[in-house]
Amino acid sequence: MADSTGGTLHLFRNREFVALASTSFARSQAYSTILIALALYADMFQTSGTVEGLFGTAFAAVQLVIVLPLGRYIDLKDSKKFLLVGLALNVAVFVGFMFVTTVEHVILLRAVQGLGASILWLTGTTVVGEISPEESRGLWIGSYNQVGAFSSLFGDVFGGALLFVYGFHETYAALSLVTVGAFVSVFVFLRDNPGGTADPEEASGYETIRDLLDRRAIQALVFFRGSFSVGKMAVIIFLPIYARTGFGINPFLIGGIMAGGKLTKGLTQGWVGDWTDRVGDKSRFILAGALVYALGTALIPMAGFAEGYVPGVTLAAFGREMALPGAFFVLFAAYAVLGIGDSLRLPASMALFVEEGEYFDAVGSSLSLRSIAWKVGQVGGPVLVGAIWDATSVLVAFWTAAGFIVVSTVTFAWLFGTEAAPENATGVPSD
Repeated sequence: MADSTGGTLHLFRNREFVALASTSFARSQAYSTILIALALYADMFQTSGTVEGLFGTAFAAVQLVIVLPLGRYIDLKDSKKFLLVGLALNVAVFVGFMFVTTVEHVILLRAVQGLGASILWLTGTTVVGEISPEESRGLWIGSYNQVGAFSSLFGDVFGGALLFVYGFHETYAALSLVTVGAFVSVFVFLRDNPGGTADPEEASGYETIRDLLDRRAIQALVFFRGSFSVGKMAVIIFLPIYARTGFGINPFLIGGIMAGGKLTKGLTQGWVGDWTDRVGDKSRFILAGALVYALGTALIPMAGFAEGYVPGVTLAAFGREMALPGAFFVLFAAYAVLGIGDSLRLPASMALFVEEGEYFDAVGSSLSLRSIAWKVGQVGGPVLVGAIWDATSVLVAFWTAAGFIVVSTVTFAWLFGTEAAPENATGVPSD
């Protein structure tokens, strides 16, 4: 097999991969940029930790409701139409964010954004898994995620810069333009009905989910996702807010902090996906990645102890001077560690869900289980950690998040086991 760099670049000669990658680019860029905007809204409206947690909970709550039926519809219907609807919905969200005047508006729009993001992620990942060749599925999934990671990095750096220099309206206009470009790419390049391979007469959605949940690997993966998401969502929501409200770091530099993790994630994920294909034993990659992520999470509140140990720096950019406190470098390093953890974990986790789903011609349903497990922790996690922060301290809040990740890892190691193909399998999984 070609090395991951050459392999990833080669995939961009495939017009369908380009179309799917464009949806990942648009979705991830928007997600990262709006996370920085949320820190500004938190500062603007002087919100509590619990309300800030609702920024994450609102995003996830609607996804918790729709992911299972959406996964089944993706298995049965034309996935291309779902991608187009998701992209159009995201443009509507950006227009709505231009007119935000209260914290309630932010929470409502986060819920709508969650709907669009769920459609794009679940549909895009399913189609990548189904149209990719079996012998290079890890490369396809890893490269697809790699595009998302670079796009997220782009959102951190350029989205943060746009918010810093121009403000909300121009930033949301730029996000809309990128999303419209992805819409055109999907409409022109992606085949009609790229998924929809399941026979609705073979099994109902309930029976398919039940068959999947009978699998030991799925049971372990679903529990791991639910517990892990509590810790990770606390990081995603609260790290930018901590940087802004705790140290007064501006949106451009907040983007720089988040760029550390996106850079390590973007540079390594395609290579790790290829490595996963060659080495096998994907569960070990998940375990290693989760423990690295727990370490990065525990490092975040160390930024509060940086003063006096890590010297600050003053930079000039965009005609302004910007002070980088020592906390900036601690947060940057912590997020870089988090990116390495994600690179180790993500391709293996997604490939296992795809393989299990193939036994029943139900990749979309399998990935919807992956998504709904995430939403369970994503709905409660941010509010829980925000309330802990309000009641105790930032150190206790982030170390609680790291504790959830460690517990999920240990439990996954105990539960996970591979099984032979079930007797009623209708599909053939990859190695």
